Amino acid sequence: MADPALHPETQPLKQIAIDYTPEACSHCPDSNTITLTFDHRGGARWRTTTRYLYGTFSALIQCPKGNTSGLNFNIYLSSLEGDKSQDEIDFEFLGKDRTIVQTNYYTTGTGNRESIHQLGFDCSDGFHEYVIKWGPNEIEWLIDGKSVRREEKRDGEGFPEKPMFLYASVWDASYIDEGRWTGKYVGCDAPYVCVYKDIRVPAETARECSSDS
Repeated sequence: MADPALHPETQPLKQIAIDYTPEACSHCPDSNTITLTFDHRGGARWRTTTRYLYGTFSALIQCPKGNTSGLNFNIYLSSLEGDKSQDEIDFEFLGKDRTIVQTNYYTTGTGNRESIHQLGFDCSDGFHEYVIKWGPNEIEWLIDGKSVRREEKRDGEGFPEKPMFLYASVWDASYIDEGRWTGKYVGCDAPYVCVYKDIRVPAETARECSSDS
């Protein structure tokens, strides 16, 4: 893949911002580990403190155990969460089935580019590496070093080009599509814990900007 090779260097993530429920998110910079917990408080979401324009993003993730029906756990890039014209690139785990993962990308608020991938394992059984390589003309998603999807920019079609934060969250998505997307929330095994470690971000493509711009 050529595009992110323009900025192949990565570095450990040292600092994060927590968008909501900070008491449900713990961050240890020394071990480069972040833990998100979903329970009676709801979930939590963390992000990088700066946006990046292209590069390679990765993390080792162990998803929550138990009956996770209804939950969405993820790692993704977004120009700004909540903005209706966002660019975005996703890995999303759907709690109804931990043997699959969904990839997707958005340009100026338009997605509908979902693809479902069979993992070949339960994503709660140990840590697995998830990588997004993003360049001006190509996006690649990798799991444990194996490419699972690649998208190239096509003439006349939008492609993510806005600087983006790296985000991750655990949330109840059971209201979407009447529970058909992630399943109906049961909650019998709460608290649900999602652990991220060895999180790496591009070393050279950070863009200084505030989170509300």
